[in-house]
Amino acid sequence: MKPVLNEVDVLVIGGGNAGFSSAIPPQSRAIVATVYYGLADVLPIVNNVDEATASIIDIEPYSAANFADDISRICVGRSDPDLSCALVNDSNAALKWLAGHGVRFQLSFNRQAYKIDGRFKFWDDMCLKTQDGGKGLIDDPRRAAKRLGVKVLFSTAAKCLVVDTATKAVRSVIVEDTTGERHILAGAVVLAAGGFEVNPRMRSQFLEPNWDFAEVRGTPYNICSCLEMAIRDVSAKQAGNWSGCHSVAWDANAPPNSGDRIISNEFTKSGYPLGALWIQGVDLRNYTYAIFGNAILAQPGHAAFQVWDAQMTPWLRDEEYRYSIVENITASTLEELADRCAECGLKDPSKFWDPAVKDGLSTQSSLKQLALPKSNWATPLTKGPYMAIKATCGVTFTLGGLAVDHQTAGVISSATNSAVPGLYCAG
Repeated sequence: MKPVLNEVDVLVIGGGNAGFSSAIPPQSRAIVATVYYGLADVLPIVNNVDEATASIIDIEPYSAANFADDISRICVGRSDPDLSCALVNDSNAALKWLAGHGVRFQLSFNRQAYKIDGRFKFWDDMCLKTQDGGKGLIDDPRRAAKRLGVKVLFSTAAKCLVVDTATKAVRSVIVEDTTGERHILAGAVVLAAGGFEVNPRMRSQFLEPNWDFAEVRGTPYNICSCLEMAIRDVSAKQAGNWSGCHSVAWDANAPPNSGDRIISNEFTKSGYPLGALWIQGVDLRNYTYAIFGNAILAQPGHAAFQVWDAQMTPWLRDEEYRYSIVENITASTLEELADRCAECGLKDPSKFWDPAVKDGLSTQSSLKQLALPKSNWATPLTKGPYMAIKATCGVTFTLGGLAVDHQTAGVISSATNSAVPGLYCAG
């Protein structure tokens, strides 16, 4: 039977990692000068490295200055300085706090390491993942919350924040379940229910007109009701990039309105292992994969085709491209592959590959010219059999949110420009 709660110390609205992490009681932490010190710093919290393997791993330290520089570069200097500082300085302690509460971490051999001369080389300052990916990042904090006695109400929607007229503090929340509406009194309320990535009306309104055609990668519940409730009921101040989102190349045959809890991230079609000499040499994969959803959405039919020959298919991740996950279009010649892609929706198959390949020429040579004045970066498609897959845009999360105090996470009022007593936001 579902528990009936009428009064709680803290009411957390949201059932993801941010929500369950907010529900777990905090503990003291130490300030650290680096995000991680190298292999020795992360070995104690991972469960997939034995002593023999540890002896052949190379992981460089990643300093707070490195992290801050990466944030500034990727956000073009527009990130919130106080929140960025909190993220950089607290990330090491936060990971170890999560590990201490049972979140299982591993070294990300499948995504971030290559074996070179007998040693695993981790690249681009990333080395960790959670066991079972996003599924683990939900299941493990949920188990921790249950172990600590946190009460959970499923299928219960937050409808309204109730403010004490004398103190202006949020005092309760009106919720609705199958039995109707009721009040839950709370000493504090934490909003942790995501953005508007599942709301096609808001995507087309705040992002661009075609964004209502994007497919949803994750939970089907993030429709922005929590943010809109705070804006309506307590004049919460809006912040962030409301016209921006995180999106990726996504299997065109995936469910359109939510991710699959079993298949999870395997619908992602990142398509390139490193990226230093790809996508016009803009940056490494970790900093560029999230621009492709928008680019694909702008194509005819909101779709694009990824193409490889036999030289490159061994580089593709099995969890994203194996036959049981994605519809592989295969052929012995490029001409045959083009015809088969046309049957799946490819427009003008005679022009479906970039002529600027790795041939030793410039993109401004006499034989072929592109707008970008660079040397050619693409690997030529010369060795059959050939393979293609059809991808579309998968939206992960939106970037609009609420302004918060960077030290307390208290939600800021647009009317007073100070924190609303009793109301906090996470995620």
